[in-house]
Amino acid sequence: MNRKSTPIQRQAAEITRSASKQTFFTIKFFADQDLVGDAYCAYAYFRWVDDVLDGPTGSQLEKRAFLQRQMALLYGEQADAIAPCPEEEMLLALVQTRPERSSGLWSYLENMMAVMEFDLERRGQPVSQAELDGYSHKLAVSVMDGLMYFIGHDQSAPNEPGKYDAVIGAHITHMLRDTSEDIEVGYFNIPNETLQQRHLSASDWNNLSYRTWVCRRVKLARAYFNSGREYIARIKPFRRRLAGFAYAARFEWVLKTIERDSYCLRADYSQRKSIRAALTMVWSVLVSFLGNEDAHRGANHSQLETFG
Repeated sequence: MNRKSTPIQRQAAEITRSASKQTFFTIKFFADQDLVGDAYCAYAYFRWVDDVLDGPTGSQLEKRAFLQRQMALLYGEQADAIAPCPEEEMLLALVQTRPERSSGLWSYLENMMAVMEFDLERRGQPVSQAELDGYSHKLAVSVMDGLMYFIGHDQSAPNEPGKYDAVIGAHITHMLRDTSEDIEVGYFNIPNETLQQRHLSASDWNNLSYRTWVCRRVKLARAYFNSGREYIARIKPFRRRLAGFAYAARFEWVLKTIERDSYCLRADYSQRKSIRAALTMVWSVLVSFLGNEDAHRGANHSQLETFG
């Protein structure tokens, strides 16, 4: 980690490592050295916000007040006398860098806060497909713009179709993976219109009609991953490409598991943390990276033949 890291950044690194070792090592090895501490703060802060909003304590009114305070801190509007807690100091450390509203950092912060707000308001409530699509898009913009900022921030990224597709595919997969866990805390990852049309409940994942819907979502996620991988293959530096392919591989493993289960969702996917799963993901990253490098060299060779 950066030698000049602050106590808040070191605490953020520990929170990140405890919550997600893949995220921790991705930041450690791929993020720009002068932004490693900030990247840990960004992840750890929203991990904390998410845990507070999902936690069993506190009323909906109290959680709404909590989130309003976080938004006020983000926009520099907090005027009460309550001193910020260590986690809030992580957000303030990022905001005090005065990110431009057009920057990847600001996009990450603002869109992720919007994701937190949507999660709070949807708890215990049915949601439409349009709302879930908007949810996935905001998350995708946040994550991808954050990745572009923290990894190779001094190099622009092509603003082309497919930029956010890999993350949209990952979020579709994430919602399938967490279906059982989310239902327990009041989140529904299947649209209300689908439940009504198919006469299902949100926990009917053994039902053939439910599995048919899951199959369609898996295929949609696959299509997003394919498009997103093509975009990732074009970005620089190579650290971004590796991080992007690793992010996709993490969720594509889940898709393969769902397919092997004939689209019947599990209550638990903890096997994704096994050594075997990790090796599978590493292999997927290498295949994606080397395959696209070969394609890139082939394209250059063809161009040389054209102009030779």
